[in-house]
This record gives sequence, structure tokens and C-alpha cells, in this order.
Amino acid sequence: MVNKSLNSNFHKASKAKKDEFYTQLVDIEKELKHYKDQFRNKVVYCNCDDPYESNFFKYFAANFNSLGLKKLITTSYIKSSIAGGQLPLFEVKGLKPKGKEPFKIELNEVTDVDADGAVGLTDVKWLLKNNANIATPLKGDGDFRSEECIGLLGQADIVVTNPPFSLFREYVAQLVEYKKKFIILGDQNAITYKDFFKLIKENKLWLGYDNGGTKWFQVPMDYDIPTESRIKIENGVKFFSMGRIVWFTNMETTKRHQELTLYKKYTPEEYPRYDNYEAINVDKVSDIPMNYKGAMGVPITFLDKYNPNQFEIIGQTHSGDNSPEVELLRKDPEHRHRGIVHGESKEKYARILIKNKKVKK
Repeated sequence: MVNKSLNSNFHKASKAKKDEFYTQLVDIEKELKHYKDQFRNKVVYCNCDDPYESNFFKYFAANFNSLGLKKLITTSYIKSSIAGGQLPLFEVKGLKPKGKEPFKIELNEVTDVDADGAVGLTDVKWLLKNNANIATPLKGDGDFRSEECIGLLGQADIVVTNPPFSLFREYVAQLVEYKKKFIILGDQNAITYKDFFKLIKENKLWLGYDNGGTKWFQVPMDYDIPTESRIKIENGVKFFSMGRIVWFTNMETTKRHQELTLYKKYTPEEYPRYDNYEAINVDKVSDIPMNYKGAMGVPITFLDKYNPNQFEIIGQTHSGDNSPEVELLRKDPEHRHRGIVHGESKEKYARILIKNKKVKK
């Protein structure tokens, strides 16, 4: 069940366009280690990442050679409020650090000055002393929707970043429109958005690897966090914990081809039918019955275990899902909301409707 105070804070952030959530390096490393072979000879674009503050830039700069990158492009945004807090690595002639001027950095070459086969943070200080690397002021404000940032997007093979939560739908729509590969962070509840869910159903995007536990994000010191347990301050830096932030990607993962082990058998008593859908209710992903061939309503956390060879996604018990597949399951057109069991509303629980492809009889 979603924490109400956390949900309220996200809503507040969305309305205020207060999207300064900066990802920790440890979380980036834990996820991106699974895709290393897919970065070789690719142009990576971090289009929501000022190098002075972004750990995405830090990761790709430090691992430029080991990943075999062709180029790394990052663009800053003029309204950043904590620039300089994490990566005060260099002073660039003609640019103003501290986030006052939007700019782009293009890395084409990273020299291993220690000749030890690895690029460490001491080497990163020399990045822009290499003439192959360029730092250039942007004409606009660095917004990912601006003409010049879209032009840079056109050069990219893979986009990796933590996009603005308040603009998440628009951000993903742009990536899909320009047919880009991506690894991005987002709110798990984006799964229930009609346009976003459609992409999941059509296997155009899926969840990444490291989606368990709590992730801590750096936020401005004046950021309002109503829940005390979700705040920590280390070395004068404020962090906000967000338990439902997950990785979304359209890059190949081994995880999505792992078959979910099912151990329970269907009984009418344990798996009641919805009053308003021709489907049974399953409260836990681990309780999905191994021998039921019909439609099942499962929690959205199912997507972390989703194998398209094992299951078919039909749709979701949601008023916005009017796909033909879901309409066929609706018993009453007037009850278009989430599932109801024995008169009890399941409104507070999102459910994804699925079928087990392995069950033939």
C-alpha cells in the first residue's frame, strides 16, 4: 500500500516542478553493471545531468574506456539548485560553475594518465584538458524538450538518467518517439498511467534489475520532507528516501527471461472472482496459481517478475483501460473501476490482468 505522506510529497513536487532528486552513485553502479556489454561503441546521452552534480556523469566518465563508449554527452539545466554539491571537479574557462549557465559537455576521449588500465576520479579532473573533449554553453535553458537538446538526442544511441518526476510521461514519450534505447529511474506508479502501461503491454519497455529496497536521493536542503524517517543528512547533504522508485528500460535483460516459479494450485475458495471482471483476484505475486488458465488480477509488483514467454498481459483493472481485451472481461460497463470482490472495493489496490501462457487446459 502506498505511503500517503510520500504520495502527497510526490504530488506536491509535481505541481511545483520541484524535481531535484539526485541519484547516488552506488545505485547507478548496481543497475548499470548488468548492461556493460551493450554500451560498447555507443553514444550515451545524459540529458538531465549537470556534470557538476550528476553521478551519472561521474559513472560514465570514470568508466568511459572500460565500457568502450564512443561518446558521452551531458547537458545541464539552468534551474538546478544544488549544482556543485557533488562534483566540483574542474573549472572550465568561459563557463560558470554552480549551475548558473546551462551547458553541454561532450567526452570523446578519456586518457588513462596512470597507465594502469583503469580510469579513476583523479583522472576525471583532466577530462577537459583533452582537446578531444568539448564544453559549450547552450543557447537555451537545457530543457530536454528544447530544440538543441532534441538535436543532441538525435545523436545518441542510449539515454541514461533520472528524469524529472513531474514530466515523466512526456519524457518517456519523447524517447519512444525518437526510438532511443534507455535506462531511466521513475515512480513505480507510472505503471498505472494509460499511455505508459500500453508500452509495457506491447513489450516496448520493462523493469530493470535493482528494484528492491529503498533508494536515497540527494535533494536541496530546503526541500520539504514531512516524514522524519525518510530524511538523512550526511556531511551537510540532505537525502530523501523513496521506496517505490524503480528502473525502467528497453534494453535487453536476462532477468525478463527468467521463469517465475509457481507452487500453488487454484481453488475457488482461495482465489475469489471479481464481481465486475471475468477474472480471479491474486493478492500476492508469489500466490499466482500454477494451473489456472483464465484471467487473473495481480499486484503491479508482478512486473518485476514478468517474463513475456510465461505470461500474457491483458490490461489493468482501471477506468482508463478500454482496450478490447479488457472490455471483454468487464461484466458491467458501469463499473469500470478497479476490481470488486464480494462487494468489497479494491479501489486502493491496482491490479494487472494477466494469463499464464503455460497453462493449456
